[in-house]
Amino acid sequence: MDTTIGVQGPGGIVPPGEVMRDRGLIRGVGLAAFTAAIVNGVVGAGVFTLPAVMALNIGPRAPLAFLVCAIAMGAVVWCTADAGRRVPTSGGIYGTVEAAFGKRAGFVTGFVGIWLSSVLSCGGIAAAFAAICGTAVPALASGLPRAALICGVMAVLALVNLRGVGFAARFITVTTLVKLVPLALFVGVGVWFIDPVKLHAGVAASGDGLGGGFGRAVIFALFAFSGMETPLSASGEVADPRRNVPRAIVLAMSFVLLLYIAVQVVAQGLLGAALAHSATPLASAIATVRPELGIVLLAGAGASMLIWIGSDLLGAPRVLFAFARDKLLPAFLGTVGAKSHVPVMAIVVHTVLVCILAVSGTFEALAILSGLASTFLYSMACSAAWRLDARGVGGSGGRRGVIPVAAAIGVLAMVTIAVQAKPVELFGLAAAVAIALGLYSGRRMFAGS
Repeated sequence: MDTTIGVQGPGGIVPPGEVMRDRGLIRGVGLAAFTAAIVNGVVGAGVFTLPAVMALNIGPRAPLAFLVCAIAMGAVVWCTADAGRRVPTSGGIYGTVEAAFGKRAGFVTGFVGIWLSSVLSCGGIAAAFAAICGTAVPALASGLPRAALICGVMAVLALVNLRGVGFAARFITVTTLVKLVPLALFVGVGVWFIDPVKLHAGVAASGDGLGGGFGRAVIFALFAFSGMETPLSASGEVADPRRNVPRAIVLAMSFVLLLYIAVQVVAQGLLGAALAHSATPLASAIATVRPELGIVLLAGAGASMLIWIGSDLLGAPRVLFAFARDKLLPAFLGTVGAKSHVPVMAIVVHTVLVCILAVSGTFEALAILSGLASTFLYSMACSAAWRLDARGVGGSGGRRGVIPVAAAIGVLAMVTIAVQAKPVELFGLAAAVAIALGLYSGRRMFAGS
């Protein structure tokens, strides 16, 4: 079914699914709150580990990789903002792709770009948490103790979410500041102790080009910038969305760019060449100022990772639940607890997959795969913006010809970033898309399950 055939609204053609999808929702989220939600969704716990990975791949040029990725993301942000203005509906990018290209494209985009990217990110953060614990307690660094730690932590956080969405949401809300306070402390204190000589110390571990240091660093940067798609799923509850959605995206992503560059520069200026080989880069860097601050950052990093995982377990399983509810995945994933009223089986399946990924992989490997999934998601977002603009959905864009150019730049940038990956990693992305297409083709089988 072609969902681009809509009805005439005050702002132009509006997809009919938008009207039904958001029925009953209250548009009570303002600009400030929505901007904060996007920042919170993008600035994940990976920021505590990423500086070392960036330095390992590109040395002191890491801020350049962030800047290059930010320029590429600029086109994506512009397209996402315009599409969000045209189709301000729950589902975010998933909703706009569905409105532009139909249910098949929407499902594949949601499955690969949103859910798969999320489960890979969560596995990477869980592996990074185990690495931090292994630094503090060497016995937990590998083998069965490491696996038991990961599975135990994931089980506890899953139980928090299984108790009910209200309890889980309160837990995450109360603890969210824990993620931001250590970063503010790190930048606010560390900037005064930067050694200019160390800013230029260190050499990239591998060369430029296909699969080289700079290209892989940009993929890691894309992993760091991804996440805006999750809060955008709540676009159906944003006040005055045609104005506030694009403004919030631009404000939030600008802040994130400045934050990431500041963290990378301070870490480089404090550790120099040693940054690339640190398992706990921010804690080790600030410890050069005062050892006590290193302990604070180490604890803050661990707590932030747990909070991020808890937040992921609150949101990401709902994607599986929604697909099952729409008869696109097996019905058991749509099972809701009688007392908790949460999607029990979706949470359990998501948690088990995260455990398997975290136990068998590392932060670096899983972050790369998550970044690749994001290139697919953002390519689809740009393509959807172009199609919605061409069909006049939601009214004219105001600046004729801008969206086609931005969409072309965004898609080209994402493809360029993706091909920096290794062939086996690109094969994995292609396999994920093929699996999603297969699941959609077999949806009639799930309809009767």
